[in-house]
Amino acid sequence: MADDSPASHRRDPIKSSVGNVAAQRRRQNAVTVGKERRESLVRAKRLCRVGPSADGEVPVEGNDMITDEEEFHLEAQTSSAVEDLKSAVAYQGKGAMQKRVNALRELRRLLSKSEFPPVEAALKAGAIPLLVQCLSFGSQDEQLLEAAWCLTNIAAGKPEETKALLPALPLLIAHLGEKSSLPVAEQCAWALGNVAGEGEELRNVLLSQGALPPLARMMLPNKGSTVRTAAWALSNLIKGPDPKAATELIRVDGVLDAILRHLRKSDEELATEVAWVVVYLSALSNFATGVLVKSDALHLLVERLATSNSLQLLIPVLRSLGNLVAGDSHTTSTILVPGHAITDGVIKVLVKCLKSEHRVLKKEASWVLSNIAAGSVEHKQLIYSSEAVPLLLHLLSTAPFDIRKEVAYVLGNLCVAPTGGDGMPNLIQEHLVSLVQRGCLSGFIDLVRSADVEAARLGLQFMELVDMGELTYAAHLFSLLLI
Repeated sequence: MADDSPASHRRDPIKSSVGNVAAQRRRQNAVTVGKERRESLVRAKRLCRVGPSADGEVPVEGNDMITDEEEFHLEAQTSSAVEDLKSAVAYQGKGAMQKRVNALRELRRLLSKSEFPPVEAALKAGAIPLLVQCLSFGSQDEQLLEAAWCLTNIAAGKPEETKALLPALPLLIAHLGEKSSLPVAEQCAWALGNVAGEGEELRNVLLSQGALPPLARMMLPNKGSTVRTAAWALSNLIKGPDPKAATELIRVDGVLDAILRHLRKSDEELATEVAWVVVYLSALSNFATGVLVKSDALHLLVERLATSNSLQLLIPVLRSLGNLVAGDSHTTSTILVPGHAITDGVIKVLVKCLKSEHRVLKKEASWVLSNIAAGSVEHKQLIYSSEAVPLLLHLLSTAPFDIRKEVAYVLGNLCVAPTGGDGMPNLIQEHLVSLVQRGCLSGFIDLVRSADVEAARLGLQFMELVDMGELTYAAHLFSLLLI
């Protein structure tokens, strides 16, 4: 079977010698953005402080910051709550169900009280086997919901605490089914999303136990809160590095239509989660990328970029757009035809992002432009004649290093036509001379002096292009003299 990852389909940058380095950039970017997401407000794991929308609003209790004394007291309360739950589970008399629900609710309240819940105390007291027992089929929804909520917050803890949920995974997955109420299914999806967010090992366990299909089906209806949670859980589940999960997801009946519908019509919060799904689909799976390219996804992404000012939405939308145009040159030529409205729209939204105050948008937009600029001469001309070039020249001299590096790829690619049979770059003399006259050379010289090997190589290669351009110009003058 051919490799389904897109790494082998990255297009060459300014010279083929950099191609081997750059060939992995799209996969690496997917991993990088996952790490950035973990550290951002949109974390890979999420503590549940407020219940599912269908269950009503549950007030958040306490402050995020607690003193050592309060922490000690909270841990003691948690241990006591687990003991009470143990007694409630063992009790078989009148009112047994309500007794279990009350005990679960108290444990859930304690696990939701602080941004740093007393998970270790709950685990030491033996909470997991009790919570698994409370998830048994035939239990009341209220009991299932409270048990899943407790597990959700335990899974938001440290890696070893998340792994403690292994015995609960089969039941959490089972409760994603159509027989479960929406609040229960959504809370179970939340717990599984936290588990998937821990890392590749637990993602593989979830995939082997069949978590993906029921989560995918939860994206199909127009239930905002449920779809939002399912999309977030799926984006954690398919983030790789193996592309199989991404390919499996896009093959599920109705998923592509649901993605497009939610991108088109949903509020920004839901569209953000769906866009993260598209990020990993397009970053990791050639098959999924091909399906998305043939759909209306590109148009919808451009529309969102043009109309939204939400940074949390713009980041995954821009990354998705970049992934779609970072395929092979044939794919890019197919979806970005010079003169078509969608192509002009792509350049306009990228210019908008270059003008943004947000560093991440400038970097992402430069990355997208670098891939477009590595395409055909027509694509290079499209960028060269746009408002993007003066913005890029300004960024090359003023922006932080990581942005300057991406900008250098764009400007370098604008000066080189696709290579001939000898592998040597064909200069676009007009672009090269114009960019040098407009002051880009000092920016490339700064890259040569950098400790970053790839950036230094990029700077040296541009200097070689300048030397080649001077030789070509000299040869042209000599031929004129002979005439």
